[in-house]
Amino acid sequence: MAVVLAAIVTSCDGTKFVAENDLLLSHNYVVSTDKSVDFSNLSPYLSQKTNTRWFSTLKVPLSIYSLAGRDTTKAINRRLKKWGEAPVVLDTAQMNVSCVNLKTVMHNRGYLDAEVKPYIVAKKRRASVIYEITPKEQYTLKSFKSRIADRRIDSLLNAQGVIERAFEAGEPFSVNKLYAVRNDITTLLNNNGYYYFNKENITFVADSSYSDKTVDVTMLLGLYRRSSRDSLTQHPYYYIRNISYSGIPGQELNIRHSTLDNNNLIEEGDYYSSKVVQQTYNKFARLKAIRSTNIHFNEVADTNALDVNIQIARKKTHSIQIQPEGTNTAGDFGAALSVIYENRNIFHGSEQLSIQARGAFEAIRGLEGYDNSNYEELELETKLTFPKLIMPGISKEFQKRHDVITELPISYNIQSRPEFRRKVLTATCRYKWSSSKGRVGYTFDIIDLNFISMPWISETFKREYLDNESNRNAILRYNYEDLFIMKIGFGLTYSDTHNTLRTNIETSGNLLYALANTFNFAQNSLGQYKVANVAFAQYVKFDADYTHLYNLDSRNTLALHARIGVGVPYCNSSMLPFEKRYFAGGANSVRGWNVRTLGPGRYIGTDGRIDFINQTGDIKIDLNAELRTNLFWKFQGALFVDAGNVWTIRSYEDQPDGYFKLKSIYDEMAVSYGVGLRLNFDYFILRLDMGMKAVNPAYTTTKEHFPIFHPIFSRDYALHFAVGLPF
Repeated sequence: MAVVLAAIVTSCDGTKFVAENDLLLSHNYVVSTDKSVDFSNLSPYLSQKTNTRWFSTLKVPLSIYSLAGRDTTKAINRRLKKWGEAPVVLDTAQMNVSCVNLKTVMHNRGYLDAEVKPYIVAKKRRASVIYEITPKEQYTLKSFKSRIADRRIDSLLNAQGVIERAFEAGEPFSVNKLYAVRNDITTLLNNNGYYYFNKENITFVADSSYSDKTVDVTMLLGLYRRSSRDSLTQHPYYYIRNISYSGIPGQELNIRHSTLDNNNLIEEGDYYSSKVVQQTYNKFARLKAIRSTNIHFNEVADTNALDVNIQIARKKTHSIQIQPEGTNTAGDFGAALSVIYENRNIFHGSEQLSIQARGAFEAIRGLEGYDNSNYEELELETKLTFPKLIMPGISKEFQKRHDVITELPISYNIQSRPEFRRKVLTATCRYKWSSSKGRVGYTFDIIDLNFISMPWISETFKREYLDNESNRNAILRYNYEDLFIMKIGFGLTYSDTHNTLRTNIETSGNLLYALANTFNFAQNSLGQYKVANVAFAQYVKFDADYTHLYNLDSRNTLALHARIGVGVPYCNSSMLPFEKRYFAGGANSVRGWNVRTLGPGRYIGTDGRIDFINQTGDIKIDLNAELRTNLFWKFQGALFVDAGNVWTIRSYEDQPDGYFKLKSIYDEMAVSYGVGLRLNFDYFILRLDMGMKAVNPAYTTTKEHFPIFHPIFSRDYALHFAVGLPF
């Protein structure tokens, strides 16, 4: 892809469709004569932008447009122009508008005497425009006074200390800060009963006539007038009188009032608050049974009271989805079909019941000596979700002030392979809650039960892998035995515009071990305690995942990502269960490797049929950098570099060179690079990534250890198709 882009860019003349007396706008630069003042972030205020650049560098859309011929009767020429982007011709009128915009921005920042001059540098029918800013001296605030005609508002602002905290004599004068304070005052009043107050009621008078480059500012807040025929009065403030609920015309509400009350933060007798109203909208939007909400306020005649009616439109209670899938596991193709039934209001309290039945089939190649060569999977999962925390001791106030959910999922899975048959039964009680702003979320698995049963293993598989004295694999044997996992876990998520952090800690088997040790439960041949004749797992596991986004410009974003995970088995377990071990490679890890083909450490797989067991570990590190760019329509591109691997926390005989050693981590980090193409439909993203190995820790010789310098495409590339972004 990179080669194709380079060929397009270098082979096309961007000035092909630029008239002889015009200039192609190549670059815009904003510079300052005062190097101590940074004005590098002013490019958004420029009226005329240059042609679109992919990855902040390549003008591919312009190059595609330039590939077209001049004969517009040919369909190919029209199509290329439609796909591409016409050249941006320098427009001096827009250049002058940019100067006005930049000067306005400078004035708003307190540089009232600032000057902006444009310079055009032309070469070979291309032009770069340099906007030179001379900021001169920044004005400072001499004094700030307020004249508030409304006594109640004056008292409220003084009590809150809004004005006293906002300004200080001698600070740089800033129009933007004046606007911010005006918005803060408006928000404060809207949240304290002032239903009709808006920011236009606040004005500022600034006097900058002093010779010492200072500014006197006076804030004016006048009285209230509903219409031109009415006299001036103090601003009215309102309280809530009555609250009622209703459905939309022609639709029965059919949701318990207790559920609506628990999610309604507007209280009778409270002052009107726009913040509380928005929080109530957010709470109702999260209820599965509700499609939309409208909150109406009606003034009660001759009073300062508001009656509230919350009108609710419900979603359809029942739905059925059928989801076909195509599967490809290491080149073995198959298909799957899921049928999902949902009831979004099963107990008339917006509880959601979902039942999913899934069947999958895959033809397995390369197996010999087995009676069957197909993979079949059947799964039934049911989940009941309540819009509250079903937990004793949780106050109603806590439930109202947080977004809360209780989930009760149960699933039963049967996998039939030529080598074995496997059954997994899981049941969980999970609590989720988040802050009112939604930035911090919590997940608490109060109990998570997993029972793994291996009712049948083929004689061929036993003979070749499990019972063969020369080929006994402890990790392999452990993962083909019955196992019971009883864990608890806690997770925390933080997210804002640029950062996402996910952490999780879980532990299993501690209560069972204490009981087994106290009451002397039966043990198996390995000395593990058993429950219902099945050994149970005991471990602790911690994961952290962090992503930071840098917005380079309106079309380009740099995403940096780090993930670390550590799992430690102890007491009743000598190794982590297979489901809890880490693997590297694949669409969301080091993309130069296929999934489960990297690590641990320097380990090299020797048997493709069981390497997916051995190429796992107890420690994982992933480091990723990805430059994302908007291409055209809904297509997006990416350039990425990945690094990472997995390691074992103990030295296992069956995973030589997989043991984690801090001094060896640098040499054992795998590195890959690649390109990606994404189709972004907003509600989901289809992703195609191609990764190439750069550093392969499995080898020590220079030629194989550094494939970036000695690439072999068939050996070093991996192609990944996935849904959603990798991080």
